[in-house]
Amino acid sequence: MKAAIISLESESSKWTVKAMQKYFDKVDSINVKEIEVRSLKNKIDILHNGKLLEKYDCVYVKGSFRYALTLTAITSALFNKTYMPIAPESFDIVHDKFLTQLVLQKYNIPMPDTYLAPTIDAVRGILRKVNYPIIIKLPSGTGGKGVMFADSFPAASSMLDAIGPLKVKVVIQEYIETNSTDTRAIVVGDKVVASYQRKATKGEKRANIHMGGVGVKCVLDEKTKRIAIKTAKALKADICAVDILETNLGPLVIEANLSPGLQGVTKYTGIDVADIIAKFLYKKAKEFKDKGKVKDTSKIFEDLGIKATTDEIKEIITNVDFRGNRILLPELITKITKFDEKDELVIRADKDRLSIEKIKGEENK
Repeated sequence: MKAAIISLESESSKWTVKAMQKYFDKVDSINVKEIEVRSLKNKIDILHNGKLLEKYDCVYVKGSFRYALTLTAITSALFNKTYMPIAPESFDIVHDKFLTQLVLQKYNIPMPDTYLAPTIDAVRGILRKVNYPIIIKLPSGTGGKGVMFADSFPAASSMLDAIGPLKVKVVIQEYIETNSTDTRAIVVGDKVVASYQRKATKGEKRANIHMGGVGVKCVLDEKTKRIAIKTAKALKADICAVDILETNLGPLVIEANLSPGLQGVTKYTGIDVADIIAKFLYKKAKEFKDKGKVKDTSKIFEDLGIKATTDEIKEIITNVDFRGNRILLPELITKITKFDEKDELVIRADKDRLSIEKIKGEENK
């Protein structure tokens, strides 16, 4: 099977590519800056360096908020044609902190109180009413950039004066005291595969590793794990980092990240997250491919005017996958034969012919 990562080719992406090469037959690393999206009358074309993008069994798209529109366009064009771990709408939502807040609130995921106003004057009105200290955030930003701490109205007002000329909206969020510490959970599929606490350096409120924070491995309780997994599912992301504050009110989600760095989590937990992601991508890509083969087979019978369920199909025309020197049969074969890994089988092989038969025990005679 073939796979590709479309990204900014960060060190984390390089780690993931290397790990994927253990499972996929071919893995391409593609820089998102080399991608062109063409929206034509009845289709969308994705070009890489001027040529149509190859067909892949898996495409993992990731990158910063600056490329959110491009990431959304790529994913929209390919989402139903290959396995992709992140849905098209996820990029627009997660790269906007207030949209993230709205989506997570819809799914009853606990977060700090947050405010948004359309103008700077309206924001000043909010600032006069809130309790201090507060956090002021630019809607888009990663790695702790665009996040500011204000302990009073004058301090917050001065920040608005500096931000005003940029003509951007700001998000105001209540400040929760956690001794400048937060927790990052890495969600892959329906599991938290690694987690660690991040502690800000002296005089800094932001615990991000990119801002000089340090980390230590931690084990999340079941409630916090459920919240992290629920957050990733609400954002329609099979691979996602969820940042959480551990408070007296329980865990509160502050942000999510669709392109988390792997250096920190690997260093502080000792867990090879890149390999976990690669293995997951291979599994899901194979499921997606096998599902497509089942649909193709059903379509063949339908076109022939034959009504057939998987129990009724006795002979099918299909391809098989090769992994090294091994033959991998389609998932449909397992469904038809109802073979189990505990079964003893007789395999007869000759050139251009293969047959597999279950050995029936005394209880089946």
